[in-house]
Amino acid sequence: MIRYCIALAGLAFALTQGASAATREEQTKACKGDALRLCALAIPNEAKITACMQKKIDKLSPKCRAMFSPLPQAKKASAPKPKQG
Repeated sequence: MIRYCIALAGLAFALTQGASAATREEQTKACKGDALRLCALAIPNEAKITACMQKKIDKLSPKCRAMFSPLPQAKKASAPKPKQG
């Protein structure tokens, strides 16, 4: 059981790179069920859990899938168009 908790904590840490705005608690809550359902054989190896979930991203719940999506970046200011004439 302890290994399971450590693995899920590791999963939350690994997901931090993809969605740093979410807390570890939010990440674990969003992905715990998916990790158990889709990638149970990878537990407790957090790198394998993350790789498994990325491979099966189309099967993840919407909340968990959002944890793997990069944060939206602010649009760069468009450069002014050169004047013609």
